[in-house]
Amino acid sequence: MNPQLLTLLNPDEVEVVIRLADEAEVDEMWGFIGRKKDQRRFWHAIDHRSGKVLAYVFDRRQDDVFLKFNELLEYFGITKYYTHYWGAYTRHIDADEHEPGKRDTQKIERKHLILRTRIKRLARQTNLLLEVHSDA
Repeated sequence: MNPQLLTLLNPDEVEVVIRLADEAEVDEMWGFIGRKKDQRRFWHAIDHRSGKVLAYVFDRRQDDVFLKFNELLEYFGITKYYTHYWGAYTRHIDADEHEPGKRDTQKIERKHLILRTRIKRLARQTNLLLEVHSDA
């Protein structure tokens, strides 16, 4: 949404709903255009139950980026994170809140499969040199 459009809204006519998400699936995809050296990550978190997107960022795969991304997730009151075994997850998510493995990340993995397929199809259609990978 264009932020300028928000100025046109009457605050009395806007309903803001904030829902907590007890459990979240967190994963990242990596990709690059041109040089592999210039890769970026698509960090992505979804509500484990509904599959709705909670937060996402594009940046490098570094602990400080994960920590900034995790700050976005603090507002949701997440008590259980489902991820893979990458070190930043195990270093920065409390062990009692973290459940690494593939069993409970199927929704986010499916979303990434669909997204990768769409990106590759678009790249073929537009003749872009594009590589997209998942940290499976």
